[in-house]
Amino acid sequence: MRRTLTTTAMAAPTVRGWAAGAAAALLVAALAGCSGGGGGLYGGGDDDATPSGPTGDSTSGSTDDGSPGGAGAVLGTADSSLGTIVVDGEGMTVYYYDKDTKGSGTSACEGECAAAWPAVHAASAEPEVEGVTAEVGTITGVDGELQVTVDGRPVYTYAADQAPGDVSGQGVNGVWYVVAPDGTEIMDAAPAAGSGY
Repeated sequence: MRRTLTTTAMAAPTVRGWAAGAAAALLVAALAGCSGGGGGLYGGGDDDATPSGPTGDSTSGSTDDGSPGGAGAVLGTADSSLGTIVVDGEGMTVYYYDKDTKGSGTSACEGECAAAWPAVHAASAEPEVEGVTAEVGTITGVDGELQVTVDGRPVYTYAADQAPGDVSGQGVNGVWYVVAPDGTEIMDAAPAAGSGY
């Protein structure tokens, strides 16, 4: 018995596989362009920089599962090597963008910037927070959803932060800074090593 392999049966999966691989490669390249390499307005910092983060274990108002704040809290606080910082409901570090204008009701982070620096969203105009003493509110973000504000400024996470406690966005291009619970920018340089709480 002789088996014959037809090229048309193999061509379709191969072309689809190649197309999927090419699409994935383009997505990775696009994200790298937004958040890596130190170039551009928004992103990345030094390619050789090691993501760094908080060193303590405590989170103000943490729940039994270690997430910040109480159930449903959009923002909480965590102890870190940069001091006590604001984190989102998943424990990810929250940042200010210096191109935003306090009290303007708008975000200056659009397009590629918004992909690299996702807005912190809220389900209501009065988000629940735990441990944040600054005034907290919302604006309509560039994506049409409610974006959380601290002290009148929109707040963001950083796509390159991979785990709670990472602060790899600290000081990126001199315009991205970690937020303190009282609403001030933390201007200290990020620590050189370590990640997580």
